[in-house]
Amino acid sequence: MNVIKTPLEGLLILEPKILNDDRGYFFESYNARTFESTTGLKYNFVQDNQARSTKNVLRGLHYQNQPVAQTKLIRALEGTVWDVVVDIRKNSATYGQWYGVELSADNKRQLLIPAGFAHGYSVISETAEVFYKCDNFYSKETEGGVFYADEAIGIDWKINIKDAIVSEKDQKQPLLKNANNQF
Repeated sequence: MNVIKTPLEGLLILEPKILNDDRGYFFESYNARTFESTTGLKYNFVQDNQARSTKNVLRGLHYQNQPVAQTKLIRALEGTVWDVVVDIRKNSATYGQWYGVELSADNKRQLLIPAGFAHGYSVISETAEVFYKCDNFYSKETEGGVFYADEAIGIDWKINIKDAIVSEKDQKQPLLKNANNQF
């Protein structure tokens, strides 16, 4: 596995080793020993989530506060998404900065998002299916969010924002400066 560091501390892109032959391909999408030996990190992933969406769907920006903040390992099983995170760690040198990466069924990249980041994605293919592992269970009581079009952050979602299909819940998320953020 190839590990790529990003400008936001702790945020990693993981590229699996793909074995191709005339039958197709094979790769380990997750192996705890390989993950730990290559990243130096150890997580106990306890919940898997999967979502299917159509072009221009925008989901996010979401996070969970302590004591059940989540680290996520995201990948696209089908199609292509523009995956975005915002650093919401108040004492971080990159607080309020965002980072985006294309995750697709073709590139098989994964994004490791530690606790302390708000996460979202936009669908840039006709359809996309996203799969992610979490190291804590979902908790409605601790969930938080940031408005996807917060001008102070200035995210480029790689879609025309006027065409974005966004849930009512995500349309009502607060600006980062007003978010219930305990990081």
